[in-house]
Amino acid sequence: MSEVTQEQITALLCQRLANFTEIEAEVSPETNLITHLAIDSVKLLNLVMEIEDQFDISVPLNTLVDVLTVQDLANLIYKIKSLSQ
Repeated sequence: MSEVTQEQITALLCQRLANFTEIEAEVSPETNLITHLAIDSVKLLNLVMEIEDQFDISVPLNTLVDVLTVQDLANLIYKIKSLSQ
């Protein structure tokens, strides 16, 4: 994926997360990954691997500490993607 906007990343994450979890919930940028979607550490690592493949980036695990919402994750991906270009 080349030029991608932060809005596109957010939309893609919302769509991906809606399919990724077993919970029937509407996923928005404000959705909390842990409390609303019940994403545990194993699911998070699987999600990160998919994201890395999708966006051709490497997400340092220590950066995930501050990620609570879908928007936080989108911001992180956008930042990493921008720095890698």
